[in-house]
Amino acid sequence: MRLVLFLASLAAALGLAVFASQTPAPLPASTPAVGFSAERAMADVRRIARAPHPVGSAEHQQVQAYLVQRLTDLGLQPSLQSGALSPAAVARIEKDGGDAGALRAVNVVGVLPGRDAGLPAVVLMAHYDSVPNSPGAADDASGVAAILEAVRAIRARGGADRTLIVLLTDAEELNLDGARAFFSEHPLRDRIGTVINLEARGGGGRAMMFETGLGNAETIARYAQATRKAIGGPSSNALAIFIYRLMPNGTDFTVAAGRELAGINLAFIGRPAQYHSPSSTPDALDQGSLQHIGSQALETADAFLRAPTLPQATQNAVYADVFGLSVVRHPPAVGWVLLIVAGLATAFAAWGAHHATGLRAMSVVRGATDGLWLLASAVVVGQAVRVLAGPVGGRIDSADTYYTLLRRLPMLEVGVALAMLALVLVAAGGRERIGRKAIVGVVAAAAVLATALGGFSLLVVGAAVVAVGLSLWPSDEDRTTWGGWLGLIVLVLMLGGLVQVAAPEAAFLFLWPGLIAALAAAIAAVIGARLTSWRALIPTAVATVAVGGWLLVQGHGVFLGVGTDLPGALGLIAVLVVLTARPLAPTSAGEARVIGGLASASLLLGCAVALAARFIS
Repeated sequence: MRLVLFLASLAAALGLAVFASQTPAPLPASTPAVGFSAERAMADVRRIARAPHPVGSAEHQQVQAYLVQRLTDLGLQPSLQSGALSPAAVARIEKDGGDAGALRAVNVVGVLPGRDAGLPAVVLMAHYDSVPNSPGAADDASGVAAILEAVRAIRARGGADRTLIVLLTDAEELNLDGARAFFSEHPLRDRIGTVINLEARGGGGRAMMFETGLGNAETIARYAQATRKAIGGPSSNALAIFIYRLMPNGTDFTVAAGRELAGINLAFIGRPAQYHSPSSTPDALDQGSLQHIGSQALETADAFLRAPTLPQATQNAVYADVFGLSVVRHPPAVGWVLLIVAGLATAFAAWGAHHATGLRAMSVVRGATDGLWLLASAVVVGQAVRVLAGPVGGRIDSADTYYTLLRRLPMLEVGVALAMLALVLVAAGGRERIGRKAIVGVVAAAAVLATALGGFSLLVVGAAVVAVGLSLWPSDEDRTTWGGWLGLIVLVLMLGGLVQVAAPEAAFLFLWPGLIAALAAAIAAVIGARLTSWRALIPTAVATVAVGGWLLVQGHGVFLGVGTDLPGALGLIAVLVVLTARPLAPTSAGEARVIGGLASASLLLGCAVALAARFIS
């Protein structure tokens, strides 16, 4: 039955995504000296994060002294650099009831000289201060400890030509003041060639490389090559970098990037409940995350230290890792080649489908409107599920509310994902078979709920109008499997073309799945253009599992980053999943009713999970 193949392919894609999203196993202290061991690094995490250590506290002074001693023990030449606190930092201290007085940001700087002092140096950077109410095991004791363990491993591998600078900054949590002091005042600032920063916004998950300097093609090439040796492999894509640059967030790397330095910024953002929380203790930290971020930092830093040249700014790369195994990358202009190849494959598939089934152009148009309906509905339904979990936008009136929402984020992700699954089932199973009036009622109710609890949003209201209008568009005989499939492919390739013009480094999210779907369609047209044999559906099933699994991994990262603000972003992932799964969808009325029942159950369960988050967290 097609229904079984359809559901099995979606389930396998989810299983692949869950497996690929796991952190690597932490390596024991018995790991060879040249490797990174999370167990060895945890000794430093436990000491640094035994208690909160904000700027000005007695514990902060003790952590500082501990780090000076650790750098000395590692054979570095440590020193302290003092810098003034910014007015914003002083205001934050006073707001928390403290006295800024004579407080200053004090960086701990260690130097491991290279054989050639004239070569630009490599910086490993993390901040050692915490917020007042958190031990900061993740943010950022994990980064500091990972650097100390990486330095030990680098020394075990033998001397390098380049100098290594360990920069443990202070007052990052206040206003990045330690980094500002170093990159504007320290004598070493002009010797730096590249920077590797380690951060965290949570207590677990795979560590992602989410920021680079501008013109990052050479940096990405070096990162991709170096992290082949990293435990857990690479984890990064150009979309994450593109989105992060649009956000108001900042880390110490922001200061380095402002000086046009090359480099990478690493962080893990899973287990968001631990962000700036008393629960961010060494015992709560995911040691697999520590292993992953430390191993990537070690291999990348070691490669830079031993390289004859460091990355220079050229153009931004288009790239993404594939299940942490390797990084696929290409110049932005190659996107046009992929678009042309996908267009030719789509045209060939349409030609084969027309000769085998009499496919008409209007059927393809209706397939494209199915994708538009899914995108619009995702914005509305996603926001409705989101508001069930708590306030949004301007209604988030305090830091406590923000951190509460972060604690609810994992349950909210499950709720929104279930809602997206419901829309995927409806779009693939056929809206006319499930019932247009029922669909209009659900979208309208979701829009009312989102507006009542979240406030007026032109985006949500506009999306609701589009979704309702497309739901009421009269149905006729032009709806076919081929039309639905090719219409989605055409829509995705058109979106990919628009993004290729506006932001080519982000277009891969559309062009890569679009190309694979187009090639699968062309192969299916050759094997069995009527799409009635199992052989003709095998390419699509394989593409659904592989591409769907990869897309779900990307969706997980996107939601952790922007889910509280824009949950409907998962609608893009939903459309791209349907892109490959559409030919597998059931065609009989009986199976369509089953799909409709599953969609209803999935949507109700998603709402229940999001609502439960409000009471559980």
